[in-house]
Amino acid sequence: MERIQPQRTDGLAAPYFAGCREGELRLQHCPSCGHWQFYPRPFCTACGADAPAWEAASGHGTVASFSVVRRGLSPAYEAPYTIALVDLAEGPRMMSVIIGCEPEAVKVGAPVTVCFEQWSEDLSLPVFRLDENGGVK
Repeated sequence: MERIQPQRTDGLAAPYFAGCREGELRLQHCPSCGHWQFYPRPFCTACGADAPAWEAASGHGTVASFSVVRRGLSPAYEAPYTIALVDLAEGPRMMSVIIGCEPEAVKVGAPVTVCFEQWSEDLSLPVFRLDENGGVK
């Protein structure tokens, strides 16, 4: 059974998905005011400047909130799994999955680091692991 795929991986979001394929979390960063943002938009949400630049993010963050799914949507989503809102070090918040640990190990405020999971033949997406080093390399 196949996982649900994003409707589009081209256009405005193309640099994001290209970064994911290359193992790099890319976010939009405004050269005018320095604001970082996610999800992709054609303008800076802080100052309104056109065409924010795409830059590599650190890949570090903290768990802001989470939920444990105990009954998967289909056999393609093996339960239990943990969905989390992650506050990235750069400022934006994104939703993803915490992998590599039991759901009981996830706590609000826990440091996490991005990694990438092959979602389909052409698509990789960011997922996060608990970071035992507290985000320090």
